[in-house]
Amino acid sequence: MPLALAVAVDRFPIAGAFTISRGSRTEAVVVTATVSDGKSVGRGECVPYARYGETVEGVVADLERLGPTVAEPGFDRCRLARLLPAGAARNALDCALWDFEAKRSGIPVRIAAGLDEPIPLVTAYTLSLGTPETMLAAARTAAHRPLLKVKLGGDGDPERIAAVREGAPEARLIVDANEAWREATLHPNLAACVEAGVELIEQPLPAGDDAPLVGLSSPIPLCADESLHTSEDLEALCDRYDAINVKLDKTGGLTEALRLVRAARRLRLRVMVGCMVGSSLAMAPAVLVARDADFVDLDGPLLLARDRVPGLRYEGSRVFPPEPALWG
Repeated sequence: MPLALAVAVDRFPIAGAFTISRGSRTEAVVVTATVSDGKSVGRGECVPYARYGETVEGVVADLERLGPTVAEPGFDRCRLARLLPAGAARNALDCALWDFEAKRSGIPVRIAAGLDEPIPLVTAYTLSLGTPETMLAAARTAAHRPLLKVKLGGDGDPERIAAVREGAPEARLIVDANEAWREATLHPNLAACVEAGVELIEQPLPAGDDAPLVGLSSPIPLCADESLHTSEDLEALCDRYDAINVKLDKTGGLTEALRLVRAARRLRLRVMVGCMVGSSLAMAPAVLVARDADFVDLDGPLLLARDRVPGLRYEGSRVFPPEPALWG
């Protein structure tokens, strides 16, 4: 029986709100791709992101247009990569195909991909952007977590960083500026991060406007997020970043994410494996990628008021490998 592709939009309420420098939302809207041959079923999830010109409607349309092609004999992940660019739509279908192949063959994805046995990982827990006062309160609530990711927004960031450190004096900190800093504020913000013992800074300057980082002797590793999508971007970034944030919604799925991590290691770059705010289905393949990452940021389900069932198992900030009923 030929493969059939089904596409659905799913919504998951966020516990409170998720706020970064580009805006705030109270709901995670995801696109789910399901492939089936009538016996085995594979699923993948993506989160369309407006920052990259994506919409839910556009991603659904891109996937639905591929329905007849998916049904053709021999359709696989290699052909998918030729038909869709890196991004959310390709991610959902790429991960669905990996899951389908595992379900059909009985061979787990990690074995098919040549990966080491997955293990529980400590994930960062994200504190949304807010006033120093609200971020102080949020940090106190999350102070028991070993690793916090602090969303920043530009003006007032030194005060926010100091407030979080006050609220969570023992936690390890990473910060994410989401492109909100500018060259004039770079050094004061770096100094505030040094004072607070921050271990990693994500995307301090806008992508395409990060030339001031060339030759910068930063006391804290700088991590490319919006500036990096696939392995093709790496060579142009090595003179300004020490680390990369690998997200499957940027790479276009597990296939390219694995290629990107291998290429980054050859260039001696540190690796963070991150996520958009989505359900456990989106996190599951990323957990495999994150097996030996320097930083793990797969807290999407922890930010939701409701997750998929079955979902990933979380114990505090530890995330466990996915069970076959979920993915892989």
